[in-house]
Amino acid sequence: MNWKRVAIALLAVVPVIALFAFGFTRDPAQIPSPLPGKKAPPFNLAVVSPGEGLLAKSVGDTIRLPDLAGKIIVLNFFASWCMPCRTEHAALSSMARYYADKPIQFIGVLYNDEPAAGLRWIAEMGGMSYPAVTDVESRTAIDYGLYGVPETFIIDPHGTVAHKELGPVTEEILRRVVDSVLVTMAPADSAFPAKGK
Repeated sequence: MNWKRVAIALLAVVPVIALFAFGFTRDPAQIPSPLPGKKAPPFNLAVVSPGEGLLAKSVGDTIRLPDLAGKIIVLNFFASWCMPCRTEHAALSSMARYYADKPIQFIGVLYNDEPAAGLRWIAEMGGMSYPAVTDVESRTAIDYGLYGVPETFIIDPHGTVAHKELGPVTEEILRRVVDSVLVTMAPADSAFPAKGK
């Protein structure tokens, strides 16, 4: 037996086994995000579906993060091909209506999808109470470090990401996080950073 070859083989195999062992101690559903507690990346997104009532925006308008300073933003990434997005749609629409008279803006961001497909999906789902925007070339999704859809980011009135929800968001989660941000709200004394700053 050649002890030198055995030693080299062991040196090569032991780190791989250690890496696998470490991986088995991790929950694959828990993907850490660097954004909570940091400034939200700015965005300029074109409206493709207007929403309704107090939340409505005109199709073709642009929603810009700096224009929403002083509001809580619920930014939800969705797609027509995403089955879990169907699960959360009613909760998002219901909560958007519930908070319609508060300084809160819900926004649906169509991710990696054609606007026509997104509009058909919205119609199939019975409408959307808040505006939907398109993310050309998925630039906003990249800026937010999107892992997939659905994902929801809750941004406080000063532009800091207060919470990220990976997977379908529920009414209970939305109410808990949004209410906790509402309680701490004071008049906005800082603006959102402009694109490129």
